[in-house]
Amino acid sequence: MRVALAVVGAWLFTRARRRTGRVAQQEPMLVVTVVAAVVLAFGAGEVALKNMKVQPGEWLFTDEEPRRQVDARLGWTFVPSRSGHLTVGGRDITYTFDAHGYRVRSLAEPVDPERPSILFTGESVMVGEGLTWDEAIPARVGEALGVQTANLAVHGYSSDQAYLRLEQELPRFTRPVAVVSLFMTGLFGRNLDRDRPSLGPGLVWRPPRPRGRLLSLSQILVPYRSSGAIETGVGLTREVLGATAALAAAHGAIPLIVVPQFGHDDDRDQMLRRRIFDGAGLPAVFVEIDPSWRIAWDRHPDASAARKVADAIATALLRGGLPDRTLSRRP
Repeated sequence: MRVALAVVGAWLFTRARRRTGRVAQQEPMLVVTVVAAVVLAFGAGEVALKNMKVQPGEWLFTDEEPRRQVDARLGWTFVPSRSGHLTVGGRDITYTFDAHGYRVRSLAEPVDPERPSILFTGESVMVGEGLTWDEAIPARVGEALGVQTANLAVHGYSSDQAYLRLEQELPRFTRPVAVVSLFMTGLFGRNLDRDRPSLGPGLVWRPPRPRGRLLSLSQILVPYRSSGAIETGVGLTREVLGATAALAAAHGAIPLIVVPQFGHDDDRDQMLRRRIFDGAGLPAVFVEIDPSWRIAWDRHPDASAARKVADAIATALLRGGLPDRTLSRRP
């Protein structure tokens, strides 16, 4: 980006400056009207987009399934006690949420907070975007280990929001046996957004800071982040992931952070992952997924990828001391 801006700047300085100067001398009113038109266009664009929520882009639309609702502390949550349908990859997917907004198999099977439970936090990958209930990661882990799972994940969440959601919901559970959270380098940019609720140093809650619609739109089209913003984001992400593990342990649950990656990441993503996890003492399991294991016309993991991630989680939890309850269910 910097090289491109330098090239454009050099061209404007060497070539366009002379032509613009001649035009300004010959048609001064033309220059004034062009400049005025540009300024008015920006103003008109801001007014036209005033009623459109273009950022955070993960919010999508109010009638998009699975439907979301505004939450003052978390930003948004799923609409509870309802089922909705969405066609993803040519399949009809049913999203059902119980009274607390956890994804469940059916409204007749809500999560029971009195039972031993494995809690899952994160965003659409953990929710199971484009996957049936049985294909999603939490359901597969629950089936493999014979333990009830509670899917607390919400589409579009950052690491901050996932932690806040866990902090809010974990006290409901009397016997949490494990807490599984998710981190992907491709989602790191959300941890830098400030137009959603976020956490500052010391895990201090910060309200969203609204921005101009044109500025938000420009950052979607050109997602540039300064070096300073990335440095701050790395530190805060480490702090949030550490706090997530500590919160789970404080409630007697095994903490685990699952880190999926599609294929062999490029140098940038590998460096980012190392800076967040190396030396942090975070309980993490890394899972490399076949790059082709994605939902058609979508970038989310398909059923095969979800199965591999779930198997890695189940194995890690058993190694971490989770009892193998499947033995009691075998004939």
